[in-house]
Amino acid sequence: MSKNLILLSFLLLAACSARKVQEVQTTLVKRGTFTEELTEQGTVRAVNSVGISAPETSYRYGMLKISRIIEDGEEVEKGDTLVIFDPSEFKKAIINSQQQLEIAKAEYDKLKATQESEIEDLEADLEIARLSQEISKINFEQAVFESEITRKEINLKLETANIALERAREQIGNRKKIQQQELFQKSLTMKQNTTILNEANGSINSLFLVSPSKGIAIIRENWMTGQKLKVGDQPYGGALIELPDLSEMQVEVKINEVDISRIIPNLTVVIKADAYSDSTYTGKITTIANLAQNKNYNSKIKIFPVQILIDGLHKSLLPGLTVSCKIKVREIKDVLFIPVMGIFKSQGLEYVYVKSGSGYKRKEVKVGAVNTDYAVVSEGLAENDEVALTDPFLNKQETNKNGKTN
Repeated sequence: MSKNLILLSFLLLAACSARKVQEVQTTLVKRGTFTEELTEQGTVRAVNSVGISAPETSYRYGMLKISRIIEDGEEVEKGDTLVIFDPSEFKKAIINSQQQLEIAKAEYDKLKATQESEIEDLEADLEIARLSQEISKINFEQAVFESEITRKEINLKLETANIALERAREQIGNRKKIQQQELFQKSLTMKQNTTILNEANGSINSLFLVSPSKGIAIIRENWMTGQKLKVGDQPYGGALIELPDLSEMQVEVKINEVDISRIIPNLTVVIKADAYSDSTYTGKITTIANLAQNKNYNSKIKIFPVQILIDGLHKSLLPGLTVSCKIKVREIKDVLFIPVMGIFKSQGLEYVYVKSGSGYKRKEVKVGAVNTDYAVVSEGLAENDEVALTDPFLNKQETNKNGKTN
């Protein structure tokens, strides 16, 4: 009988040893105002910015090619050169247009001289016809006493002379009209070459893009390569460089369709830049998109772009910075809450470890709203209950092995 008692005592000691409570960090259940939050990543942008686009040039010069471009993020002053495009095709067009214009001018002058000579010859023929008509008229007037037959012959010569004179006049008139049209066609060629030359000269001046104001040059991506525009690229439409107005900055975040109903304008946002982890900034939600977008091209998840206006002016918050935005969705007054690390889950149940004497007692709870650090406990706990932040019954060796305590 004594052996059985000894064995039972040994088993009890072993069981107690297996459930030995570890020393763990604890916290008290607090009552107060709980802030429901939503944390999202976003990108800093300027509220207002000026887009610098490539000039519109004629198809005859081919695609524009970047020969020089400012460094991304470089500070610029008004009038600084941002982009220079390759002018070689434009220079070729200027030389070719100049040559064609000179040829057209020479042909015009030659045609005009030829026409003047032709008119002089026709006017000489007209004068001869006029003199012949005058002679025939005099002969007819003096043939009063001639025979009837002779008078008819003289009259026929007069009529022939009249016809010849009229015909000579018509030839001059018709020839002048034809010459006028010929000169007009040559002048059109000259105008076309002049227009092309002026266009080429104007276009070559537009190949130098300068900054209209002071700012920081943000280079856009080449949609064909997905990389920032660089020397040798041939941009196709749209802005090449953005000059943001740094006096007013905002953050754009993308809110999941599940959470968008909780987001309304003027909610307070705490902003922390990944590059400056020690600094925090504040802002308010200003704009919420009405239409959803796909998160990416191969995802069915819908998101809504949301803009957050940053309070004040901060030189460190530059366009393109990635920031973490903690949106204060709402405040819930007079509730109990504990750190989220003190809540454990198993088989769909949520529970905590409540301090009881020298040990801990597992207790099921009902959890409400949750933010990054805390969770509301609507059932199962009382104010000032002391709860463990890690499993107090977890074996130390298992803790070390798994590297985690929940």
